[in-house]
Amino acid sequence: QVQLVESGGGLVQAGGSLRLSCAASGSIFSINAMGWYRQAPEKQRELVAVITSGGITNYADSAKGRFTISRDNAKNTVYLQMNSLKPEDTAVYYCNADGRLLTTLYFDSWGQGTQVTVSS
Repeated sequence: QVQLVESGGGLVQAGGSLRLSCAASGSIFSINAMGWYRQAPEKQRELVAVITSGGITNYADSAKGRFTISRDNAKNTVYLQMNSLKPEDTAVYYCNADGRLLTTLYFDSWGQGTQVTVSS
């Protein structure tokens, strides 16, 4: 089993910054991609940013130029630095990771989510 624990959400004024963290733990052999998704009320979950084990990144258009995803492979941790936050960034942010367990089985796991609220 793999557990993903997110932290760093909260309330911030428009234009402010937050840094989200997500640490993966469990019987992990390797992690491929780690990413951040978000879900606003009455909307579908959407990709924010993803990073591969080799450091290749991909961002949603809404995140480009404002958010930066990074990871520490030694700590199985992914980060999302969010700058110039806007009220429309308000959502529950979820961490996702996929890879291989020590048993060689594939896993694709989600964190419990962390609330980000941006006030205008």
